[in-house]
Amino acid sequence: MPRDIEKFRTLLGVKRGELLALSDRASDSRKPVELDQQSVGRLSRQDALQQQAMAKAQEQLRRRDLARINRALQRVDEGTYGLCFECDEEIPEKRLEIDPVAELCLGCRA
Repeated sequence: MPRDIEKFRTLLGVKRGELLALSDRASDSRKPVELDQQSVGRLSRQDALQQQAMAKAQEQLRRRDLARINRALQRVDEGTYGLCFECDEEIPEKRLEIDPVAELCLGCRA
């Protein structure tokens, strides 16, 4: 486990908060596109549908990242944060600083 575990707990908490804030701000862009032929032309509606689809895809990525952060925070609480899932060796702190949700060491990731 990394020496300064509280630093990683804080880092993970900050990243979690940022993702939740982004998700909240983008909620309007995921709402259904209304069919209103008077104010929105066919091409504009297609553009709106494409933007909605992209917003939904981004939200899926945020949810995936939130799940990874939550699992990392759980490992912090359990005392297993920073240990590789495959070989049970410590993941170097430099790697965790770059990717605080890393579950594998570089040897097992390859």
